[in-house]
Amino acid sequence: MAKFDKQAVMAKIKEAPMVPVFYHKDAEIACQVVKACYEGGVRAFEFTNRGDFAHEVFEKVVKFAATECPEMAIGVGSVVEPGTAALYMQLGACFVVGPLFNPEVARVCNRRQVPYTPGCGSISEVGAAQEVGCELCKVFPGDVLGPKFVKGLLAPMPWSKLMVTGGVEPTEDNLKAWFSAGVYCVGMGSKLFPSDKVAAQDWAYITEKCKEALGYAKK
Repeated sequence: MAKFDKQAVMAKIKEAPMVPVFYHKDAEIACQVVKACYEGGVRAFEFTNRGDFAHEVFEKVVKFAATECPEMAIGVGSVVEPGTAALYMQLGACFVVGPLFNPEVARVCNRRQVPYTPGCGSISEVGAAQEVGCELCKVFPGDVLGPKFVKGLLAPMPWSKLMVTGGVEPTEDNLKAWFSAGVYCVGMGSKLFPSDKVAAQDWAYITEKCKEALGYAKK
């Protein structure tokens, strides 16, 4: 069962508008990355469903965060069908993110009042997702669509809350471009977690990068 409801998750993302996106098959490393992000001010973390037995790693991360990062909302990403969403919600996912929009996922998430953020690549997809209760939609892939897509969409649909993922970097220029266009928050993956830093277990680097990126985002 989710530790935080839909309203609480949205409030956390609004306060700290950067959601790290990460996967690792080693649960201990995943837990340390979550803690490093938490210490950097992050309050919503997306663990992606990308590897074999990823749900088992996720379960350990959720239990770890419950004691070590008590205000962190742990969500799951890369969800494309309702069965996977239900599995992760049973393990404590506070939000569900996907690379595409599947209305069946929206239905199972709505039943438990868990926010579903689908990946949308067109204005029509965003509109369809909003119709079934998706309060936050993911602009994906961001590096293909660009900030102009966000600005163009918000002109006729200013009520839309958008999270962009793909091509987001922890730099002032990049984040300024997205937030100036009007995104609600950003999702950030590999640029926040360089493979060499993770291999070296340089958690302090990740914490500082989170602080830096959140500072730009809030600015």
